Amino acid sequence: MAKDHDTIWKEWEEAVNMTPAALKKWLDTEESKSVGDTQSGAASSGKTGGGESTGHKSGERILEIKAKKKTDLEEDDWDHMAKVVGYVHRHLKQKPKGDIEDTNWTYSLKNWGHDPTKD
Repeated sequence: MAKDHDTIWKEWEEAVNMTPAALKKWLDTEESKSVGDTQSGAASSGKTGGGESTGHKSGERILEIKAKKKTDLEEDDWDHMAKVVGYVHRHLKQKPKGDIEDTNWTYSLKNWGHDPTKD
C-alpha cells in the first residue's frame, strides 16, 4: 500500500538530513562520484567508463525537489522522495563496525542526502 504524502513528507524530512548547500558541495567531490552502481548495475569508480551512479543521480534529484515548495511537488517527486526514504532506511541497517567517517557506506548515504555522521 502506498504511503500518503503527509507520511512521505515526515519520513523525508527525517531521512534527508543534509541541507541543499551541503548536499551540493558533497556531490561535487571525488568521494561522491567514486561510489555506487550505475544504471547497468555495474560498480562505477566514477573515473572509468561507467556512468553517473544511481545514488549520485538521486542526490541531484533531491536538490531539485528541495528547491520546490511542498505544494508544487508532482507525483514523480513524491515517488522519488519515497524511494529515498526506503534507501536510507535500508542502508542504515547495514552500518559497518568501527569508524564510519571515510567509508563507501557513508559516501553512498550522503549521495542520497543522509549524513550518518550527524546521527
